[in-house]
Amino acid sequence: MTVTNKQYNERGQKLADLLKKRIVFLDGAMGTMIQKYKLEEVDFRKGHFEDHKKDLKGNNDLLSITRPDVIKAIHKQYLEAGSDIIETNTFSGTKIAQADYSLESAVKAINVESAKIAKEVAIEFMKENPGREVFVAGAMGPTNRTASISPDVNNPDFRAVTYDELVENYYEQAKDLLEGGADILLPETTFDTLNVKAALFAISKLQDEVDYKIPVMISVTITDNSGRTLSGQTVEAFFNSVNHSKPLSVGINCALGAEEMRPYMAELAKVANCYTSCYPNAGLPNPLSETGYDEKPEDTGKFLRDFAEEGFVNMVGGCCGTTPDHIKAVVEAVKDVKPREISKKPLGTYLSGLEPMNLIPSQGKPFLMVGERTNVMGSAAFAKLIKNNDYNAALEVAAQQVASGANVIDVNFDEGMIDGVAAMTRFLRLVASEPDISKVPIMIDSSKWEVLEAGLKCVQGKAIVNSISLKEGEEKFLEQAKLVQRYGAAVVVMAFDETGQAVEKQHKVDICVRAYKLLTEKLNFDPADIIFDPNILTVATGIDEHNDYAVNFFEAVREIKQKCPGALTSGGVSNVSFSFRGNNVVREAMHSAFLYHAIEAGLDMGIVNAGMLEVYEEVNKDLMTKIEDVLLNRRPDATELLVEYAETVK
Repeated sequence: MTVTNKQYNERGQKLADLLKKRIVFLDGAMGTMIQKYKLEEVDFRKGHFEDHKKDLKGNNDLLSITRPDVIKAIHKQYLEAGSDIIETNTFSGTKIAQADYSLESAVKAINVESAKIAKEVAIEFMKENPGREVFVAGAMGPTNRTASISPDVNNPDFRAVTYDELVENYYEQAKDLLEGGADILLPETTFDTLNVKAALFAISKLQDEVDYKIPVMISVTITDNSGRTLSGQTVEAFFNSVNHSKPLSVGINCALGAEEMRPYMAELAKVANCYTSCYPNAGLPNPLSETGYDEKPEDTGKFLRDFAEEGFVNMVGGCCGTTPDHIKAVVEAVKDVKPREISKKPLGTYLSGLEPMNLIPSQGKPFLMVGERTNVMGSAAFAKLIKNNDYNAALEVAAQQVASGANVIDVNFDEGMIDGVAAMTRFLRLVASEPDISKVPIMIDSSKWEVLEAGLKCVQGKAIVNSISLKEGEEKFLEQAKLVQRYGAAVVVMAFDETGQAVEKQHKVDICVRAYKLLTEKLNFDPADIIFDPNILTVATGIDEHNDYAVNFFEAVREIKQKCPGALTSGGVSNVSFSFRGNNVVREAMHSAFLYHAIEAGLDMGIVNAGMLEVYEEVNKDLMTKIEDVLLNRRPDATELLVEYAETVK
């Protein structure tokens, strides 16, 4: 089960070495160059698809099979213009994309042949130009479907594609591109982060099958001057969502010209702890222009030189409307500028919804409130809404939690009368259509792995999984943790082991330390993505053995933070006050007092009703004294005295 840190193979290492020395140059637009050949229907059928029943003109990926001479010539022109990296002609090389032409059966040939052509051109070029190292990037387009958005405005939870379908398509494409000789895999022109997360999941699966580290470059497209993707994420939120894949680079391409891209490249350069790339369109679209774009080569060169001088980029090239002349101008303009220095990201936990949520200790990280009212186990009212199929009202509950200050929302459907997988899928798809809710990260909460996994397939941001544990042993624990890692989420680890739930402080600490070592040593799990829940248990039950439950939690949190550096702690706060169900005055005051002491001990987040928390200093002093007597177990009659007091304010 141990995951070794694989090294790049020879080609990958040479690219990594080149990036340390200078800015690296990508190629320009394949489609723009193909247009110049004025090809007809016969060119897209030649020798292979003469009898196909659908029109094929415009399906450019087919030209790698029917007109390889054209594709070779274009690759060669870009290399001669100064490109270090050429992209395979595979932007639509998935069964999903080729379904429009009923050519799913041609996908393997498209990818393998496209990669072979590019590799052949690259090898020939290096023979003719000793000292030049050039590379082939396997282009993986976004497909023509989106996993985060419904194509039907009247049915917001409908999706035209599933996460599993995307993973299957991307896995086949990535495998075929490597088979054909691609040096790099490049999921690009990403308009929906959930789509690219599926691509990264597929590449991670493939990574297990090869004996070297696959260099992965990721490129997103910002669709307009809102600075967001089509699916609504900001640049930083996007980066938080994909950084788990440890990419060689993350960049921005397409949609906008360089001038309009500038603020978003500046933002990416600031937050990215990897190389950055930029390959813009040749300005904004102009249908009357010969290439569809007006920007001249010298303009693109001027803008990208500015990016380079400002320290925004490590790689530059061109997208729609750019030609070898554009790339030549970019190379001339940028070649003497030093590459961007990679940002050193402060240690911390980086989550996201549509917007980023960062917990950085060196910057005074905030305590995170996780809204609990979208949990059927904690809210009978929410459970009733789900059972009655009233998802619109259920969404209002989520919106209210965010409006009341919840930094994250906890979503749970563990109830015998509810189909957890179906409910989690539907609710999170609906949440995705509500920016006021989906702007915050999601805590996907369930005791059932299949429900957790269903949730992970719906969330484009970096989510939190709540929870996994050691109760079924180390093998199962590591298997689930590796999948959480592959989905790109942080994880709550409950203080359970093979003997059951930890109650005593030392048992809580021992389980968390054991889990920490397993995750960090076996899976190279980022400690900041590990969140321990040492079990908040109910006090004031009248049972003497329960009197130290709160104290045990505080002390366990303090020691876990010392022994598991970088990890966070969390807990379901309402558990502590179950003895006073129905008495909100006491419960709210108890939650306030508990959090005061837990945060002092090092608690990082708590699952609470964000709209019903008393301010610690404003709680009635007599009530607070009695509550703290219970929580801190300061006197043997503490429970009796609090129960008596509770009767007076019921």
